[in-house]
Amino acid sequence: MPENENWLPLFPLNTVLFPDGILPLKIFETRYIDMVRDCMKKDAPFGVVLIKSGQEIGTAAEPENVGCLAVITNWDAPQLGVLLLRTQGGSRFRILEIRTHKDQHLEARVEILDNIASGIKKEHAACANTLELVIHDINNTGRAEHGADFENPFAKKLQLNDAGWVANRWSEILPIPLKAKQKLLELDDPQIRLTIVYQYLQQHQII
Repeated sequence: MPENENWLPLFPLNTVLFPDGILPLKIFETRYIDMVRDCMKKDAPFGVVLIKSGQEIGTAAEPENVGCLAVITNWDAPQLGVLLLRTQGGSRFRILEIRTHKDQHLEARVEILDNIASGIKKEHAACANTLELVIHDINNTGRAEHGADFENPFAKKLQLNDAGWVANRWSEILPIPLKAKQKLLELDDPQIRLTIVYQYLQQHQII
């Protein structure tokens, strides 16, 4: 966990990473290859943040203020100048201060946001039950189509009794705009996040 006096390297992307979410990355820009190698040497995470304005490639993009730590769980270098990563979401964080280096990579002083453990309420049980079915269906279909090459897009340990975990997985897989996913990430109360997800699932007759 980075402390406030340390600077966390940032990776601005057109995606929203949630705690415990799995994010595969293909890295080819020199600034990010250097950043990742440094993180691996230190066994340290980097921060994934949604791009508020700008692009993933080239001049440093302006990120949203809340992001998620990305912990490197596996990596490969299939060819010179390319790194393939498998990362898993850690804690959420809020950016307190940001700086841009000459090579256009970003670093920030951050405040780590608490992960509030909260059980599934009875009225939201359908969210967890349906999610379990969806996850099994995705994995079964993936293994049938790709065999040994299939990579599970979810962490192996399912936490279906945790409101935040269930809300986060739905937030990842639902076809909602990135800005909406970002707003869900920013919510501190996992019960509120799950309530919003539950309302969406009901409105679209998913549950």
